[in-house]
Amino acid sequence: MRIPAWTPEQKHQPQDLVDAILARRGGELMNLDRALLWSEPVARGWNVHLKNVRTGLSTSRKLCELGICTVALLTGAKYEYHHHAPDFLTAGGTQDQLDALNRVVQGDPRQPVTDAALGDIERLVVQYAAQMTRDVKVEDGLFAALQARFTTTELVELTTAIATYNMVARFLVALQITPDGEAPR
Repeated sequence: MRIPAWTPEQKHQPQDLVDAILARRGGELMNLDRALLWSEPVARGWNVHLKNVRTGLSTSRKLCELGICTVALLTGAKYEYHHHAPDFLTAGGTQDQLDALNRVVQGDPRQPVTDAALGDIERLVVQYAAQMTRDVKVEDGLFAALQARFTTTELVELTTAIATYNMVARFLVALQITPDGEAPR
């Protein structure tokens, strides 16, 4: 990391904040947490928001994770892909679909995706995540195709997942946060 990994000795944080992050993480801080905890308001807000995005949405977890993995690959956020590719698989995605996503992002995934390993809805999600990530603006035709497949709530939630992980990717990449399992530097 470009910054030191947070420790309570370096900067005290309220125990309720640390406990809330530990509870969401299953008892262990991740490298990302060790960066966020340098700022109480950032860590507190991040923890609540990401908990809701990760566990509170009614939209397909698989499709949200596919959007997140697309963001990770397009932004070079290795940390994000390292943690979310397994989540995509757990949510019902396949390794063939992840392999297809890796192929698709080598080209221009903002254009209609044609890789046969991805179903029609997965292709739309990849293209949507790519347009949101690379262009910010989403083409009207693509959005209309999504509206034909998703409820308004699902569209809001999918968009939120993709937008949130664009924020996460930019934080991870700028601070060079290493994937967990690699020693923080």
